[in-house]
Amino acid sequence: MYIPVLVLLALVVGAGLGAWRAKRRGGKGLDMAQYAVAHAIPLMLVALFVTIYLDRAGQ
Repeated sequence: MYIPVLVLLALVVGAGLGAWRAKRRGGKGLDMAQYAVAHAIPLMLVALFVTIYLDRAGQ
């Protein structure tokens, strides 16, 4: 099934994006971790709602 893979992919992409943004702004390790979590959770939730919609739509 592809549904859990999309949510996990969104989690990884969000964490990578957040860590990259923190590093670009000169952040240390804990700053990068905080940005990673702050970006990963919303992106993962969006992916979760999209997969729920696709599942209910019969895809």
